[in-house]
Amino acid sequence: MMTQVKKLSVAFYWHMHQPVYQLSPAGDYLMPWVRLHAVKDYLDMVLFVDKFKNLKLNFNLVPVLLDALIDYGENNLHDIHSRLTVTDVKNYTDDDKEFIINNFFDANYHSMILPNEEYNRLYQKYQSNGSIDTFSDEEYSDLTALFNLAWFDPVHKNFYPELKNLIKKKKGYTLDDRIKIIEIQRDIIRKIIPAYKKRLSQGKIEITTSPYYHPILPILLNIKDVNKNLKDNLPENLKMELDAKMQTTMALDRIEEIFGIRPKGIWPSEQCISPKVMKLFKNLGIEWTIADEGILSDSIDFEFARDFRGYMEDPYHLLKTYDYKGTKIIFRDAIIPNLIGFEYPNHSPEGCANDLYDRIKVEQSKILSSPDENHLLVIAMDGENCWENYTADGNTFLSAIYSLIENDPTLETVLISDYLKKDTPKPLAKLSSGSGVSRNFKLWIDEPLKDLAWNYLKQVRDDFSAYVKTNPLNPNIDAARRELFICEGSDWFWWYGEPNDSGRDNIFDYIFREHLKNIYKYLGIKEPEYLETPLLSAIAKPSRFPKGEFTPLVEGNDNDDDRWLNAGCIKIPDGPVLKENKFYDKICFGYDKDFLYFRFYINEYLKMTPSILKQANQMYIYMRNRDKKQSLSPVRIIQKTESILPISKEKFHNELQVSIFDGEINLIRLVKAIPNNLWAISSSKNIKAVYKKYVDVSIPFDSVSIDKGNTLEFMFVNANFGIKDYVVPNDMLLTIKRM
Repeated sequence: MMTQVKKLSVAFYWHMHQPVYQLSPAGDYLMPWVRLHAVKDYLDMVLFVDKFKNLKLNFNLVPVLLDALIDYGENNLHDIHSRLTVTDVKNYTDDDKEFIINNFFDANYHSMILPNEEYNRLYQKYQSNGSIDTFSDEEYSDLTALFNLAWFDPVHKNFYPELKNLIKKKKGYTLDDRIKIIEIQRDIIRKIIPAYKKRLSQGKIEITTSPYYHPILPILLNIKDVNKNLKDNLPENLKMELDAKMQTTMALDRIEEIFGIRPKGIWPSEQCISPKVMKLFKNLGIEWTIADEGILSDSIDFEFARDFRGYMEDPYHLLKTYDYKGTKIIFRDAIIPNLIGFEYPNHSPEGCANDLYDRIKVEQSKILSSPDENHLLVIAMDGENCWENYTADGNTFLSAIYSLIENDPTLETVLISDYLKKDTPKPLAKLSSGSGVSRNFKLWIDEPLKDLAWNYLKQVRDDFSAYVKTNPLNPNIDAARRELFICEGSDWFWWYGEPNDSGRDNIFDYIFREHLKNIYKYLGIKEPEYLETPLLSAIAKPSRFPKGEFTPLVEGNDNDDDRWLNAGCIKIPDGPVLKENKFYDKICFGYDKDFLYFRFYINEYLKMTPSILKQANQMYIYMRNRDKKQSLSPVRIIQKTESILPISKEKFHNELQVSIFDGEINLIRLVKAIPNNLWAISSSKNIKAVYKKYVDVSIPFDSVSIDKGNTLEFMFVNANFGIKDYVVPNDMLLTIKRM
């Protein structure tokens, strides 16, 4: 007798957001990400519903992003990159050329640069000699064209024959060609909002929104709810409750203005939720919202146990909807977004689609004994930032997974509001406060640099409030308030301080402070002098220097933890969302009279998944002597998606590679620089490396040509298969002086 399979509903929920990259409403954008993601993601993501009869998708569109799309499409605004693209190369200054060579390789190496022979040639040429004289005028013209062409989703070639011809041209691009490329981009951007509007009217998609400038609502509403043990460096009360309400209301109004339908649901920025947020939503008539699996776990005191592959043992509670004091909540699966965002891009898209389908079917198989008829799996994540890491910009993967679900009569994709109409939510007696990342708010607050940013914002807001009380008729108050709301956005605090690094932190810092200054400019009063000081230089970094000499055991275990208390340490930042994509958590280092010591701490998260620990990892240590003239050669690691950090352009005398494979050290190799920017293998016989709980390494100072009294300068590069993942540190070299 066949067992009856219960139907499982699947809600794909794609979040689209970019922060404000302008200094003023009519000025150029300082970063190009709205424009580039517009031609790579925003249009084609919604067009998938035309390919499948029954496919339903949910999109969260943040108003600040829509405003930027209108700026590019209707108001013909530029960013620095696009303005340089349409400028005659003969008019480029040295600063322009420096900007181009440092920023026009901002693309995924494997999927966007390597497949293009000429773009890859220019990249390799730049790697060999990254000066502004590296390229001819013709090559600068080609570089600006190829960079922009690389960001087009392949689907657009089917609609723009001239785009297909420009891609086929490969080199020899003229000014007219580059102007045409930007014109095609603008035409694509102009189609985005109408495309969503059309599918919305057809009932194929649902659109929700987030507070206008993407603030962290729990922090604005009550900072004490976020951190009950406030430190002295945080304000006790931000007094931003009204701002939270206004930003949420403005967002609902803006979506209704653009699309003609008021959203029923709202995606709280970064899925940050709290009881006070839920009360705000209820008062504003919002019917439902979303939070992360971890928040549900804390709220119902139930941990979702998973096996080593991430399959959930009992998904019942996660597949239900909930009601908290009159507002409904859905909770997303926490593992699937990280698979799609970080793991799947490294494998066959068809194979990954089948893997995801299998995971969905396994969860479905575990609800056979459920007393309920309705069950909802929520796959909710960033809908724009991971596809550049896929072949065909993710089209193959998405087409495959949508097709597998479409052709399975026991599965269905749903619009969330439609599903909630037919479902009876379970009452949720308690709601835990937290975010979609690690269940807490640590990525936005309670870290020295982040807290300083909150203090800046609080002081400026107090000045704004005091001025408005005595000068309520100033016609620029609304413009000043807009600047204040921009500064409340989550992105500034995400990038400030540890653990995240954008590679552009200085630009984010500059934009943040300029918007704070703009508040005073609109009100016609003098801005405080402290806003001239970059926050990045106002906070001293944690010590990265050993406290003194020590001699550890180099056994890879914790028998000598006390000795390592004297080490200098540096933490490795997390990836864009979670920790799964890094092998090490931090690196500590020290020395005695004869040896240099390193200890690499394995990512604790990975220890819960032993199979991941068996994968390959390659860490490179680049070293040189500050005090002695040596042959120096450039770092020979291939860049991936990030731009070239200045520290990556430094040259070194030694490179030590520590390679892990299948749970053990399989290679220790020391090479040294020789003339003409070349490297040669050196003796590694006196270097010791052990991998148990930690990876411990000892290196004789003499092996890397550091004499007594000399200072060693060094940095770390994690580069699996020779492709750079990250550089640590990314601002200045670490130093140790041999005594």
